Amino acid sequence: MVGGRGVGRRGATHHEDDAKAWSGAAGSSYGRVVASRFSELVIDCRDPQRLADFWCQVLDFVVLGDEGGAIEVGPREGFGGLQPALIFSPSSEPKTGKLRLHMDVNPVDRDQDAELERLLAIGARPADIGQTGEEQWHVLLDPEDNEFCLLRARLR
Repeated sequence: MVGGRGVGRRGATHHEDDAKAWSGAAGSSYGRVVASRFSELVIDCRDPQRLADFWCQVLDFVVLGDEGGAIEVGPREGFGGLQPALIFSPSSEPKTGKLRLHMDVNPVDRDQDAELERLLAIGARPADIGQTGEEQWHVLLDPEDNEFCLLRARLR
């Protein structure tokens, strides 16, 4: 188990005690339905350590766990915060074509141009997926050619 929890892939299961307790039902006196929360994203990859190192630098994350070759990274405050953890799971299957899912990241302490320079310096590469050049975002590749976008909006 990575980070004290099941990795969630290939037969591993998450422990029930990781889920927040259900705090109400439709029609309850609280008037809300408790929904699921996005807590982890599992990414199959050839070199989990390389991607973990890269994404820790991109997001200012730390390693939360390492088991069976899978590496979990997440916010410094640990699992369960506002940002989901990323689990890099070893796979020998090659990536084929454009991903159907990608991450978007926003600069938090600098403008988009400065953040683009930083991301390129740590190993991101520009990607051409048919952009016109007029977009307000940059399409990049991580070290295993997974697409992600750097958005313009600066978050606090």
